[in-house]
Amino acid sequence: MEVGYRKDSRQVLIVREMPNTDVIPTEVAFRYVKVRDVIESTPRKPAEVRQRYADLIAQLALLALRDTFTATSAQQVSEVTVNCHLSTTDRATGKAIRPCLLTVSATRDKFDELVLDKLEPRDCLRHLNALMSPHPYDVEPIKPIFDPDLTRFRLVDAHSVAAGLDSRTVLVEQTPNEFEHLVRELFEAMGMKSWVTQASRDDGLDAIAVNPDPVMGGLAVIQAKRYFKSVPVEAVRALWGTMEDKKAGTGILVTTSYFGKAGHDFAHRNERLRLIEGPELKHLIKEFLDRDVIVGAKEPPKNRR
Repeated sequence: MEVGYRKDSRQVLIVREMPNTDVIPTEVAFRYVKVRDVIESTPRKPAEVRQRYADLIAQLALLALRDTFTATSAQQVSEVTVNCHLSTTDRATGKAIRPCLLTVSATRDKFDELVLDKLEPRDCLRHLNALMSPHPYDVEPIKPIFDPDLTRFRLVDAHSVAAGLDSRTVLVEQTPNEFEHLVRELFEAMGMKSWVTQASRDDGLDAIAVNPDPVMGGLAVIQAKRYFKSVPVEAVRALWGTMEDKKAGTGILVTTSYFGKAGHDFAHRNERLRLIEGPELKHLIKEFLDRDVIVGAKEPPKNRR
C-alpha cells in the first residue's frame, strides 16, 4: 500500500494493491469417491466467481477507508481517497500493467454515517459515488481520481490531486462507465435522489431517479449519450417509451452533441421530455460541480431548425 498526505487539506491518498483474480476459488465443493479412490470437485459458476471478486474489491476499498479514519483524528484527516490497482499481465501484449479497478473518495463525516456491518459493499460504494470497473474480474480499467504516483503529492502541496475533471477532460472520449459516473454525480448535485442504474444496450445510461420537489418532482428516467454527431430522433422516441413503461413523470435525455429538428419537435409535443445538449451540459457541470470540461462533439448546423 502506498500512502500520500496533503497537510493543507487534511487529505490522505491511498494506492492499494488488489489480489489477483485467482484469489477466488473456482471450486465450490469437494467429495471423495471411494470406488474410484479419487477426489472430485464441483465447479463454481463463472458468474459467481466474477461477483465474488467484485465484492472483494469493494470490501477492500471500504476497509482502507475505515482503517485510515480509525487510525487518525479529525484534526489530522478529514478526507480519504483510495485507488485500487491490480498488478497483472496484459493478455493481448504480455506486458506488465497496473490498471485501476476502483476509485473512491469519502469525507470523515459521510463515512461516519455508515453502519458497516449492515451494508452491502457495492451498494455503499455507489452511495459514495465511487467509480468501479464494470468488469473487475476481466480487468477492465477505469480512470482513477488521482495519479497513482504519490511521490510528488507528498512534496507539492499546491497540486490538486483529487480533481476528477478539469479543462483537459473531453467528454466524448470518456468510457461509458466514466460518463455514467459523471452524469449520476451531476444529477445528484441537482437534487435527484434514489438513483438506480439499469443496463443499456447502446452504451447509454438508463437510470431511474426521484426528484423530491413537491411540485415538479416524481419519478424521472434519465439517459445519457456520448454522441459526436446528431442524436437520432429514434433515441428521443425510445426514451418516451421507457417513460411510459416505468410510469415516469419526466424523461431527460442528455448528450455531448445535439438533437435534430425532429427530436426537438417530438419533445415539444410531449412536454414531459427534457433535452440537454452539449453546451448546456458543459454549463450544468460548471454550475453544479464547479468543473470545466471540453464537450468534444461536433457543432450543430445553423439551419437545423
